Amino acid sequence: MKSCLIVIDAQESFRQRPYWSEDIAQPYFAAQNALIEGCSAAGLPIVRVFHVDSPATAANPFAIESGFVRPIEGVAPFEAAATFTKHRHSALVNSGLDVWLTQQGIGRLIVSGIRTEQCCETTTRHASDLGWEVDYVTDATLTFDMVQPDGRPLAAADIKARTAAVLDGRFASVCSVAQALQRAGAKTGESMAA
Repeated sequence: MKSCLIVIDAQESFRQRPYWSEDIAQPYFAAQNALIEGCSAAGLPIVRVFHVDSPATAANPFAIESGFVRPIEGVAPFEAAATFTKHRHSALVNSGLDVWLTQQGIGRLIVSGIRTEQCCETTTRHASDLGWEVDYVTDATLTFDMVQPDGRPLAAADIKARTAAVLDGRFASVCSVAQALQRAGAKTGESMAA
């Protein structure tokens, strides 16, 4: 089955948010880069998805006018097979990605990017419902600490664990970088993150 890596919202916009944390981001960068390296070496297509929303002003880091809707520093450069812009949480809503995947004969998606519980999870659920097999690489997704409605803190690690638990076996196969590459038919090396 033909696989495709999707890198969702790995854009400089997030560095402009007050919750950004370089410490939390570093393990993500390592896993995302290992996934990109493995897919590139295997000749698998890699798709880049950017999130753009309003207002269309320089003050909004998710507006084109801000200059921050561009690849985030820390993620290895790669030649995208295609680049899509989305305006909703799911990368499959009105972006053209679904059409492109179908035209390319893609049967399995490898989901990675920013944020774990938002656009990555939503895209995974949507893709599964549309019939794609999905490998969800938790380590190659990034999220940040949040505050629950009752004021209690919610750690990024707990958000990632919850997302993995609700997706695995229902909407996706939750896997490591090495497992996703193996399932896609790519060779894994010792330099790949597990």
